Amino acid sequence: MMFRFRYWLILLVCSPVWALPQQFPVPGGVVILPLEIEGNVAPEVTYQKQQVMVVKQDSQWQAVVGIPLSAEPGNHKILVENQGALSSFIFEVKDKAYPTQRINVPDDRKVNPYAEDMDRIETETAKINKALRHWRANDSVPFNFVWPIEGRVSGLFGRRRVFNGEERNPHSGIDIAAATGTEIMAPANGIVTDTGDYFFNGNTVMIDHGQGLVTMFCHLDRIDVKAGQNIQQGDIIGTVGATGRVTGPHLHLGVSLNDARVEPLLFFPEREGYPSVE
Repeated sequence: MMFRFRYWLILLVCSPVWALPQQFPVPGGVVILPLEIEGNVAPEVTYQKQQVMVVKQDSQWQAVVGIPLSAEPGNHKILVENQGALSSFIFEVKDKAYPTQRINVPDDRKVNPYAEDMDRIETETAKINKALRHWRANDSVPFNFVWPIEGRVSGLFGRRRVFNGEERNPHSGIDIAAATGTEIMAPANGIVTDTGDYFFNGNTVMIDHGQGLVTMFCHLDRIDVKAGQNIQQGDIIGTVGATGRVTGPHLHLGVSLNDARVEPLLFFPEREGYPSVE
């Protein structure tokens, strides 16, 4: 599951701990851009007014950029500030057409909320967005992700969702079907930035791994962690459930990078029987 584009291939020195995510320069993908910056002080990089992850590998600074699903194909720009000097770097986003997925939700209120639900939804949306936009400096961002559960992928990233005939936002993660009560492991070290029981997402945990990299786990039956808690890879953060807008028990696994929801498969190791990024 490797993607090589003539203008995007970067040869990386990969180890089990230091393997950067795969590149996939499309809406919902990731671009890794080498920066011609010398020295031991990381430059500050922004993309669409969001701070971008910068890591040093093989003596070179790299910008690891998440591309939102709403991004238009064509040329995009990052801004690089290094010790007071400002420069820019242009990169190309390729086109990507995601299929449509039609889903029947038994509880129509989860598709067409009542008027009294809207205040709750707006408050929850603001809280979730704040957690996903949080920036925490981290010189050792963990990229050695492990899968949080075993199970069948039942929903793919980026699919345009049609619930009960109503078009809604694209799917911002992948769904992994598993029995209620299945324990969920943290994929990497981090800090729990938020937990809660949300109208659409159900019981939810978000883990901050540093520099704008956040993983999100939704529809849990039980939450076993709390906000502010330090997490080690493999710690149990909760169990699979069917809370929120669901048709059955499963884990919604999301990855956010510089506040862009991106393809989780780019961050996790290949697994037999799982789809490839296309």
